[in-house]
Amino acid sequence: MNQLRQALRLYLVANVASCPPGVDLMEIIEQAISGGVTMVQFRNDLWPEEVVRLILPRVRDTCLQSDTPFIVNDDVELALEVGADGVHLGVHDMPIEEARALAMSSGRQNFLIGYSPETEEDLLTAKQRGANYLGIGPVFPTKTKRDAGQQLGLKEFERRVGLGGLPTVGIGGINHRNFRSVLAAGADGVAVVSAICSSNDPEGVALQLSRN
Repeated sequence: MNQLRQALRLYLVANVASCPPGVDLMEIIEQAISGGVTMVQFRNDLWPEEVVRLILPRVRDTCLQSDTPFIVNDDVELALEVGADGVHLGVHDMPIEEARALAMSSGRQNFLIGYSPETEEDLLTAKQRGANYLGIGPVFPTKTKRDAGQQLGLKEFERRVGLGGLPTVGIGGINHRNFRSVLAAGADGVAVVSAICSSNDPEGVALQLSRN
């Protein structure tokens, strides 16, 4: 579990919709890893399936070269198909138990399942249901994910981290100005989207965020 906590330290959600026009997502991922990103999640809101299937092996190979865990958002079957290290699920995706059973039947005993709980019950039962880590937020206001809900604030975020009992990343509106406060509230790491994806200097931003 300590290895997972370390991997969550700087978690890049590589969101297609957050990239500047004309900028190669692979270039952002490569620069971000060079700057200190310790885990990469691929999230797609725009591209058709055939394009996604072409780019995911490239993302996987890039992460593999740097020993950076690679996570696919939402789609368990796709994550298993492309050889990702895990999947990240929300409450409206495949249930955690089904995802774990599917991974086990595919011979992937060490397949990571991240989970974004919404209610307190979701939070309290995630570990028992088979989640490996939690993404809790939004900690701060965010425009990246329209259905992210109301910001929690640091006090409520800290309370939820304590309840979850799993390695946790904070997500939502996190940048170089506020990431230390999220870590101080008990998070093992911070998940960032636009702070890196929308930047003209992904490597430089990652370097800032990787410093304690």
